[in-house]
Amino acid sequence: MMVDSSELVVIGKITAVYGVKGWVKVHSFTDPMENILGYQSYYLSGGNKGTGESWQSLSFDEVKYHGKGLVALIEGVSDREVARGYCQRDIAIPISEMPELDTDDFYWRDLIGLKVFSVNIADEHDADTEQIDPVGHGVLLGAVHQMMETGANDVLAVKQCDGSIDDQERLIPWLPDQVVKHVDIEAGFIQVDWPVDF
Repeated sequence: MMVDSSELVVIGKITAVYGVKGWVKVHSFTDPMENILGYQSYYLSGGNKGTGESWQSLSFDEVKYHGKGLVALIEGVSDREVARGYCQRDIAIPISEMPELDTDDFYWRDLIGLKVFSVNIADEHDADTEQIDPVGHGVLLGAVHQMMETGANDVLAVKQCDGSIDDQERLIPWLPDQVVKHVDIEAGFIQVDWPVDF
């Protein structure tokens, strides 16, 4: 069954073969990692990125812990060389299977592309008034191009976008209330209390 990639979210990756009986190592992007096991439908990327990604249905006969990771036996695979063909391919689930979040929680995928405005304007004379949003969002720093996990806290990686104050890339800690003041997914922006010149 073919499925559109816009209806999927990647939650892990098959990284390498394990043993000689067709098992593979699975790297989970979920936190905690075992959450990858709690879904009904799985899809595997076709491995042809850039040429119209195709996805195929994926089922596991068995999944178990191995060391600090997971290993899995793909349904119908019992040979190491066949299993090798599944490596370095993404595992995804339908977006519709993602659990509902509390009001103040967000999936990383929902933050990518949002414009980031700083409400921390030390000296408004230093900022070009055209770059201060007319509806009061603040100074446009750029747009979120990725999220990073650092251990202490998640980080917004913000890059230049149309109308941003400069071409600087900024790494802004995801600290709700302290740094991240407001997120509006519908309107497409995040307000942060972050120095414009940092």
